Amino acid sequence: MQNAIKNVKALGSPLLDEAHGITYAFCTRHGGVSGGLYCSLNCGFGSSDDPANVRYNRALALAQLGSSRAKLVTCRQAHTANVEFVTRPWTNAHTPVADSMVTNCPNLALAVLTADCAPVLLADPVSKIIGAVHAGWRGAIAGVIDKTLMLMSEKGADISSIIAAIGPCIRQASYEVDTEFKNRFVKNDSINERFFFGGKGIGRHHFDLSAYVRYQLERGGVEHISQLDGDTFADDDKFFSYRRSVLNGEDNYGRGISMIALGQLDDP
Repeated sequence: MQNAIKNVKALGSPLLDEAHGITYAFCTRHGGVSGGLYCSLNCGFGSSDDPANVRYNRALALAQLGSSRAKLVTCRQAHTANVEFVTRPWTNAHTPVADSMVTNCPNLALAVLTADCAPVLLADPVSKIIGAVHAGWRGAIAGVIDKTLMLMSEKGADISSIIAAIGPCIRQASYEVDTEFKNRFVKNDSINERFFFGGKGIGRHHFDLSAYVRYQLERGGVEHISQLDGDTFADDDKFFSYRRSVLNGEDNYGRGISMIALGQLDDP
């Protein structure tokens, strides 16, 4: 296990790096044990990968946080605006349908799975409240960011102290959509026009998911935001991508994992 842990490649945020008492990781697809379409750090039980491989991959990913006490917590993601406050790990039978989690409990590693959607990790290092959001376009337009910030505030976070990191997701150059998709956003708020540019052909557009997520964070009062580089669709060596799998005619795809936890690294 120790040698395998070193092979996992995780990306970092300068802002979160400076947050005392916060551990986190945006994992790439490198360093796991899965093969084929899931090569190699596939962390999604919703895939058709061998569950034993997924379980081992999750353990490898969790080890990136540097704490043997951390317990991984995930939701049943369904592109909703549902947000859960987590006080302890739940059993598989009681895993809620949600796309965001908030906690103030040490050593609970809040984790979201993505394969083009934007993982967003949030932390108020002063009040010791953290959040993890799976921000696909459906959840984002439905208000999952706003609801997460609201719950963090209700639990004692100061919005102006919150640090947000938007992880790798599908970038605008790769995210072509139709006019119906664009109109859904513009009808919701005319300002959303700015998150689109014209694509090739009539009725084709490109959507900037990461900029839309950043706008929602800023609108909610978050001042400290970092956006990680990387296009999950274009960079198949580093990231899993649902859209790329469809384009390639593949019948399934892997899921990347992003995590955040409260608590110091293991101490003697």
